[in-house]
Amino acid sequence: MTRSHRLSDLSFVEFREAMAEEPVILLPFASQEEQGPHAPMGDYRLTREIADLAAQRSGAIVAPTIPFGYADFFRAFAGGIQLRSDTFKAVVEDVAVSFLEHGLERLIIVNGHTTNSFLIDEVMRKLQRERGVYLVSMDIWQSLDSATWTRIHGENAAAARGHGADPMTSVYMHFFPDQVHLDRVTIEPNGTAFGLPVRGPRGVGFGTGTVNMPLSAKDANAAGILGGDPSFSSPEKGAQIVEHVVGQIADLVAHLKTQDPRSL
Repeated sequence: MTRSHRLSDLSFVEFREAMAEEPVILLPFASQEEQGPHAPMGDYRLTREIADLAAQRSGAIVAPTIPFGYADFFRAFAGGIQLRSDTFKAVVEDVAVSFLEHGLERLIIVNGHTTNSFLIDEVMRKLQRERGVYLVSMDIWQSLDSATWTRIHGENAAAARGHGADPMTSVYMHFFPDQVHLDRVTIEPNGTAFGLPVRGPRGVGFGTGTVNMPLSAKDANAAGILGGDPSFSSPEKGAQIVEHVVGQIADLVAHLKTQDPRSL
């Protein structure tokens, strides 16, 4: 019988047998946050599906997805769940150490919420200092290079990308088509703060640059669409995005198998 690629499906005996192969372990992290009025808040499910497909393709074993991340600037929208930065870092470290303690050192953090990345970096550096192991992390939505993005979206490439639009809306339409309702999209003007245009939850435009401020996503846009136009999204585009991202993760798994996690 073929062994499952999901850690959650395996008994400890089955996993102990798999350990003899020194498998690469995928550790998915994401978020529960608003994605505009048209899409579900549980965007961690997109990361879960992508990591699952990548494990199937590559022979890696995928751990259960951690659904909560560092998403403090979405706190103004009810239904989001935000971990404090120290909490999130502790969770990342505890999950990783659970494998490191058993000699499993080829770990890939599959990050589906870009704002988690600087905290993941802190944990990876801490573990490298203390345990001598180099973990790696991939921000899955950032793995879409400009050429791939243009191939998928053509002349609408710039207009389609942003929070509340693509890549996530198209990927939602690919995985969960019945849960996306583009007719609910409302175009709201971006907000202002101190009489200045809000450019996102981190700041406002001033002169030729940006002044940083501790704003919320709702300060930036009442509809929660912080950039991009979801009308350009489609399930077909979602399938292309998923194929690209899954391929990137699977290729990284294959490469990491050839490397020593304790040596550069």
